[in-house]
This record gives sequence, structure tokens and C-alpha cells, in this order.
Amino acid sequence: MTVPRFWRKITNRYNLIGTRCDNCGSCYFPPRIMCPSCRRDSKMEEYRFSGNGTLVTYTVVHSSTSDFSSQVPYALGIVRLDEGANVSAQIVCDSEDLNIGMRLKSTFRKIGEDGDKGIIYYGTKFIPV
Repeated sequence: MTVPRFWRKITNRYNLIGTRCDNCGSCYFPPRIMCPSCRRDSKMEEYRFSGNGTLVTYTVVHSSTSDFSSQVPYALGIVRLDEGANVSAQIVCDSEDLNIGMRLKSTFRKIGEDGDKGIIYYGTKFIPV
């Protein structure tokens, strides 16, 4: 099995998959093995998030490490998904267009390259609806 194919088979890497408590209905990302509210009474199930949410807060990065220097300036934000979980991610849009409370949706984009061979890896970012 090739390396890219191996990584594509890890569903959490390319989808917003977390957990949902079967007892109280709370959703978590990244996945948890126990619900903080229900504790031992919880039964966690895998849950795929819709990817839609609201921007809670953000910052614009103007100076970064060499790995992300080609993307400067870029916005990092906390997105509250419609199901209730908070996700930290890059927001792909002009920083002048960002507003707290704006609606966003997840998208699958290039995060960076790694190693001498330039292996490209992807992940979840958010864009305005």
C-alpha cells in the first residue's frame, strides 16, 4: 500500500469525525472516549459533523514559521459547529471579510508539504457560506 493511500484510509484525517454521547447528545471534536458531562454513564458513538458553523473568534497571522510563510497573512479561527463542538482551523478568505458570527462551512484543502519528496498533506479548513 502506498503512503498516500494509507493516509486516505484514516477517516478522521479527511473528515470532521468526532464523537456523540448517546446519553446526553453532546458532540465532541476531536473524538473522546468519555463524555465530560455524563462520565461513566456515557456511551460514545462515532459522529460525522455537517461541517457548518459560526465563527466565534479569529486572529490574522502576519508572521509564521517557514512551513506557512507562503500563506501569510492567513486567518486562524475557532468555529462553533452547528452540533455544538468547537474546532480550531484556518479560515480561507480575505481578512477584511471576516466577522465574528459569520457562517462558515468546512472544505478540504492543502495544508502543506513534508519531507524531501514534497509529500502533500491535506486537512479541513473553513470558507464563508
